[in-house]
Amino acid sequence: MIQLAVIGCYLVLLVSLGYLASRFFRGTSSDYMLASHSIGPVLLLMSLFGTTMTAFALVGSTGVSYRQGVGIYGELASAAGIMHSLCFLIIGVPIWRLGRKHGFRTQIQFFRARFENNFIGYLLFPILVGFVITYLLVGVVGGGAVVQQVSKGAFASWGWFADVEHALPRSLASGAICLVVLAYVFMGGMRGTAWANAFQTAFFMVLGIVTFVSIANSMGGTPSLWENLRIATETSPAEKRSMQSIQWSVYLSYLLIPISVGMFPHIFQHWLTARSASSFKLPIIMHPIFVMIVWAPCVLIGVWANSDLARLPANTGTNEVLATLVTLHTGALVGGLLSAGILAAIMSSLDSQFLCLGTMFTDDIVRNLTKEQITEQRLVWFARAFVVAVVVTTFCLSLVLPATVFDLGIWSFTGFTGLFPLVFAAIYWRRVTAAGAIASILVTAITWWVLFYRSQFGAVRNYTFPEEPLAWGLIEIPVMLPIVAVTVCSTITLVAVSLITKPPCSTVVDKFFSSHQSVK
Repeated sequence: MIQLAVIGCYLVLLVSLGYLASRFFRGTSSDYMLASHSIGPVLLLMSLFGTTMTAFALVGSTGVSYRQGVGIYGELASAAGIMHSLCFLIIGVPIWRLGRKHGFRTQIQFFRARFENNFIGYLLFPILVGFVITYLLVGVVGGGAVVQQVSKGAFASWGWFADVEHALPRSLASGAICLVVLAYVFMGGMRGTAWANAFQTAFFMVLGIVTFVSIANSMGGTPSLWENLRIATETSPAEKRSMQSIQWSVYLSYLLIPISVGMFPHIFQHWLTARSASSFKLPIIMHPIFVMIVWAPCVLIGVWANSDLARLPANTGTNEVLATLVTLHTGALVGGLLSAGILAAIMSSLDSQFLCLGTMFTDDIVRNLTKEQITEQRLVWFARAFVVAVVVTTFCLSLVLPATVFDLGIWSFTGFTGLFPLVFAAIYWRRVTAAGAIASILVTAITWWVLFYRSQFGAVRNYTFPEEPLAWGLIEIPVMLPIVAVTVCSTITLVAVSLITKPPCSTVVDKFFSSHQSVK
């Protein structure tokens, strides 16, 4: 109950932060959705990093390293640190310059203008919403699992929730998290989201290190931290401390996942909040360091969970590994703070994702379909209403989908990586056409859905395509993650259809390409 009370106080603090941000609200849709382009380098760094570090990075990475071993760090963390910063540089900065010059507030506005095609917006909107909701489920499922695990026994005195060991059920915990995030996004908009992200990023980074040290000291049992780290590591199975259980083709497949950040709608929106192009310098430099600080402890904790010293129950679920270790190896008060830190990482992504969907609905659907002038106040309320609808939909889906946090995250990233060739070509290839873009989007969506269906909607762990190695004479196709098939099909379609269709109007293309250096 102490841990649950600490988590409750933390959630109240976040709502208060959203209320405080609402006091600075200027009453315009631009301020609600983009904080009036007022975000400086430090806040941009904290917002971008907090948004990319989700339950996938904490709950998911710990669970999958428990299952597969330390190799997951090489598969995702080291690549993410480099590729995310590269995307900020080669995609984020040009998008910011184009956005400031042409007044874009969403991805869809950029693509509509770049290809002079209105249909592409209506096609992209449901696809992006679907991929984002898959990503939202990562946080909602992960957050609920954490709260349920750390609150076991809290309601024993009343005899409540006996079927989940007298803990707060995951469904109720997930619902509470959704409501809190909804509250401060509803009140504070992008400014409240940026403030909450900065606070939560600092909070979970500090407490993540505390979690790592606390669990190591508890498992090692000596006064020396370094000795405890050695004991915890050496008592873990040797196969978990190596990459021997990971196929090389699967390992290489994972390297595609980090480029998905280049097509995240919420990252796109955060890019546009920057005060100037120079605001990107700090995020580009510091992001890889921050990734290492968060991922390395989580992956090592997952490896340690296989040690007998961890005392992890045999029936512990993948989503419950981190929270279980926190409960077993820390005191009630510290455990509550550490659990709040885990939730901070999870919620720092949910808020941006909720807000970006509201922005897209308002700007790309409502304003595009409505001919009469809509007041700024009504635009804000349209955005808020759609955010509520997305929260309800995500919560309901979280109750029925069987997949783990890590597997859901992989499927979300697969969809966004499949769309990455589109944004890269739109910025750097003059010859890309609207027909090529539309065909690429359709192929990405269809290929993703077919493979997601074949994986039983994410229930099949470590799903690969092809599911078994294929041999055609001297050519052998190894098993790979579905992300390879989706990205290859998307890229080939984009290039082929663009080359066989009429080139785009040079006037439009020149306007976009000459704009790259026009805003400082």
